[in-house]
Amino acid sequence: MLPFRTPFLAPYAFPNLLWRVNTLEKHIYLTFDDGPIPGLTEWVLEQLKTHEANATFFCVGENIARHSSIFRQIISEGHTVGNHTQHHLNGKNTPKGAYLADVQACDATMQQLQVSSKWFRPPYGRLTRAQRKPLLKEKKVVMWDVLTQDYDQSLSAETILTKSIQATRKGSVVIFHDNLKAEKNLKKVLPKYIDYFKQAGYQFKAL
Repeated sequence: MLPFRTPFLAPYAFPNLLWRVNTLEKHIYLTFDDGPIPGLTEWVLEQLKTHEANATFFCVGENIARHSSIFRQIISEGHTVGNHTQHHLNGKNTPKGAYLADVQACDATMQQLQVSSKWFRPPYGRLTRAQRKPLLKEKKVVMWDVLTQDYDQSLSAETILTKSIQATRKGSVVIFHDNLKAEKNLKKVLPKYIDYFKQAGYQFKAL
C-alpha cells in the first residue's frame, strides 16, 4: 500500500510542481483523473452538486473526444479541467518528443471544444526531467498531497476513507479517479469523505 499523504520531501525535491495549495483557510482541492467516463463522471458531478463542492477534472484527450458532452457538462457546472495527456501515457516509458506531442494532442482536443487549460497532471505522476522542463514553460504541473488509492481493489472502502481523511489537511490537493477501476470504491468513499469535511467546516474548491 502506498502512503496516502505525499512524503514530505517530495515538494522540496520538486518545488516547481504544485503539491498542495498554501492556505490557512479550510479549503480542500478535489481532483478527478482519467475521465470523462459515461455514467461515472456524471455521478461524480451529481455528488459535487448535491454537496455544493467544486473540483478539477484532469481529463484524457481521447475520452474528451468520445464524450464531449460530459466534458462540457463539467465546465458548465463550474468545475475546472486539466490536461492528462491524450492517451494516458506513462512519462517514464515514453520518449520526450512523443510525450510532449501527446500533451499537445490533448490541448488540441480541448481547443476543438473552445476550451484551454494551464493545468496538467502526468498520468501515474511519472515525468522525466527532460519532459518536465518544457512542460513547466507552458503549464502548471499539478501533483497531489493526498492519494486516495480508490483504484486499488485490494483495499476496502473503509480503509480508503479512514486513511484519506487522516491524510487530508488545509490546502490538500486530493486525487480521486472517475475511471471504471475505481468505481466501486469511489461510490462508497466520495460522499462520506465530502460529508466528513463539510461537517468540519471545510469548503471544496477548484484549482
